[in-house]
Amino acid sequence: MSIDRRRLLELTGLSGLAALIGCAPETSEAAPGFPFKLTDAQWKARLTPAQYNVLRQEGTERPYSSPLNGEKRKGQFACVGCGHPLFASMTKFESGTGWPSFYAPLNGAVATATDRSMLMTRIEVRCARCGGHLGHVFDDGPRPTGKRYCMNGVAMTFRPA
Repeated sequence: MSIDRRRLLELTGLSGLAALIGCAPETSEAAPGFPFKLTDAQWKARLTPAQYNVLRQEGTERPYSSPLNGEKRKGQFACVGCGHPLFASMTKFESGTGWPSFYAPLNGAVATATDRSMLMTRIEVRCARCGGHLGHVFDDGPRPTGKRYCMNGVAMTFRPA
């Protein structure tokens, strides 16, 4: 599923100036297009401050700060906000960027949107179930996809197989 960032902001009720300049929304209500919804207070109660910053406010963790960056066991990476499975461990690779990187998500696991913040255009990756911000995808990954899903480790959990 691909959602244009402007449409995402419109769906969350944050159109207008924020949509025009590509700002991150200041509230954390999930867009109506995502099936798992919580109020801002419920998200704050459910997540740590660092998780809330990334998932609901589109923050970014410091590179090399996540233990998931070095995770090498077989298993699955899931959204820390709603538990939705996102990536299989066999698609994880060492990108050298300091963030957990994958060459492909599980089918139907993520949604993407155009992100024009920070004076550049990137493709934002969100959990397809709750709309939580996970990171960005780039076209400099390995075969077979050529994609690098550069994810914030704090936005995910790991379930060993």
